[in-house]
Amino acid sequence: MRTRLLLAILAAPTVLVVTSPPASAQSAHSHTAGMAHGAASAAALTEPGQGAFAALSEVVRVLEADPDTDWSRVDLDGLRAHLVDMDLLATGAVVETTGLPDGLRARATGPAAVLGALRRMVPAHAIQLRADQSWTVEAVVGPKAVTLRVTATDPATVARIQGLGFFGLMASQDHHRAHHLAIARGDTPHGH
Repeated sequence: MRTRLLLAILAAPTVLVVTSPPASAQSAHSHTAGMAHGAASAAALTEPGQGAFAALSEVVRVLEADPDTDWSRVDLDGLRAHLVDMDLLATGAVVETTGLPDGLRARATGPAAVLGALRRMVPAHAIQLRADQSWTVEAVVGPKAVTLRVTATDPATVARIQGLGFFGLMASQDHHRAHHLAIARGDTPHGH
């Protein structure tokens, strides 16, 4: 008897009723979304990269909130290409690092797409690294690899260089958000 009752319950047709939220909830959501959009666009950028969609979304919010945005110059495709380069560098580069008494030398290579990203990013970032007067930076683009050499005379700076390694050096000099916004606005920082 219990088995027949259970089968009857399981075999009974199921009706799913879907309703819209009340109008008050819809307008509250719209109002809240609008406030969040306004508040987010007023804030400084926070997405440094590696999260290409989040970085693009953040830049779009800032551009849309700025009445002085020159939409004829906006280049979100260029920003996306740069974010792809960042991802290729961070996830696809094969790096051989050699510790030097005064710093390090890192030889970075990879498949064609990764090598292309390295050729675009390492020399450009070397310019940013040179802003730090405590070290000397050299980037050499070769046919099969890009070499980054960073050296210093101060032992504490040498330790910092070696601790950062290639990827830490590429992520240092936190200029990425401003750089992303400049690319999106149609400027060409570092020749991108």
